Amino acid sequence: MTEPKSAEVVVPLVPKDGADDVGLVRSDVRRGTLIRLSGGAVAALDDIPAGHKIAVRAIAKNAPVRKYGEVIGVALRDIPPGSHVHLHNLGVGPHSVGTAPLAAGTPVWTPPAVPTRDHFLGYRRADGRAATRNHIAVLPTVNCSATVARMIAQTANARIESPSLDGVIALTHELGCGMAEGTAGDDILRRTLRGYARHANVAGVLLVSLGCEVNQPESIFGEELAVETLAIQDLGGTAATVNAALDRIAAMSSQIAGLVREPISVSELTLGLQCGGSDAYSGLTANPTLGVAADLLVAAGGRVVLGETPEIYGAEHLLRRRAATPPVGDRIDELIAWWQAYTARNDAELDNNPSRGNRAGGITTIWEKSLGAVLKGGTSPLNDVVAYAEPVTAPGLSFMDTPGYDPVSATGMVAGGANLLAFTTGRGSVFGSRPTPCFKISTTTRLYKQMRGDIDFDAGPAMSRDDQIQYGTLLFEALVDMASGAPSKSEALGFGTEEIVPWRMGAVV
Repeated sequence: MTEPKSAEVVVPLVPKDGADDVGLVRSDVRRGTLIRLSGGAVAALDDIPAGHKIAVRAIAKNAPVRKYGEVIGVALRDIPPGSHVHLHNLGVGPHSVGTAPLAAGTPVWTPPAVPTRDHFLGYRRADGRAATRNHIAVLPTVNCSATVARMIAQTANARIESPSLDGVIALTHELGCGMAEGTAGDDILRRTLRGYARHANVAGVLLVSLGCEVNQPESIFGEELAVETLAIQDLGGTAATVNAALDRIAAMSSQIAGLVREPISVSELTLGLQCGGSDAYSGLTANPTLGVAADLLVAAGGRVVLGETPEIYGAEHLLRRRAATPPVGDRIDELIAWWQAYTARNDAELDNNPSRGNRAGGITTIWEKSLGAVLKGGTSPLNDVVAYAEPVTAPGLSFMDTPGYDPVSATGMVAGGANLLAFTTGRGSVFGSRPTPCFKISTTTRLYKQMRGDIDFDAGPAMSRDDQIQYGTLLFEALVDMASGAPSKSEALGFGTEEIVPWRMGAVV
């Protein structure tokens, strides 16, 4: 009699008591295959795709299902050992907010390793800010001036050559009119545009308005920030505006021509954390590896920004326990409650968040996705919670309230001052960002090899904590290199000039 084929299974981050109910198969498994476990073996009762979950013990209907030592959902039916665990038998149940105990005082924290770099090579602005890039930005007030802004940037880049300039970029967006003044959506747009205009990586900014839009330049900036402004209607149309803009940009370029990079402490870096196209390996390799790099930056005195509020749903208690003060923990609870009400008002629910690609990659519920996503934030105390596109000023780890949609979330972090972005992906992402460079990290070596032209770093081998510390240290050093001018793959491909997407909120009128 032929012995059944066997396959390995990974039970991610199993607690010492072995409490996880599911494991992750590392290759496609056929029904009948013998799955080796640490305490024995189980035969697969179904065909199970690579990266998907298998029940390692019997799970009763309505019982909580655990992975990472945490609840990722509720069994929709009895699940025998060896079963494929996915959408057909796993869902989410009732979820309460604010039930996790909050640690008293600042949590005791020790970084997993010692920072290996103490400075990067950056630009020092006249007001003292530290920059990782040197861009001139053409910023439209409204979608109606976006095409003109692109024409200005394209023409300027063809004409201006300066070793100190990383490029002229048009930060176009789809908003600025058809919205009521003074609403939450209006406030978010203006806060976002102010954040981009004052970003350290922007050495000069030219604001281009149509002239009749709701989002007038003085409404955005008032008198707090001196910004050069051109109005298409006042100048007599497109050609006149482009010509006037080229003169202004030439003057800006000459003023920054002598800027050179100099050593600056890594404590002046602000790293935004993103994940997109996640799969089951995200919480096993890339996200905890990025978490190590984030911890190293915090240990060096820098700032780290975690976001995507819908993608901490079901894992928010882990952040709450790390809150440095009770108000910080309470703010996390308030955000989750707001998002529950917000999605309900819009005939949605937070478990709609995992995409078709996420689920094809082995993620079943938002709770499961969130438990992997929060690992990007490392293990340091949570020192602050800020609104979308608000300036991030606290040292250490902050949380920014952003949607889970990657371009919108990244836009908020850049507006908040992030001068680096790190982006993990399991299915493959081609996202890029300017003026802030974006470094992409694969969850598997297979993806890295498949999309080598887009992915900067392979975290696929980092399946143990020791490996995550080793690769996380290498990732930290690679991020410092990018801060010092090494181009990311997305920069080399030209991504980042179309990816500013402010959070659209409220009625379009």
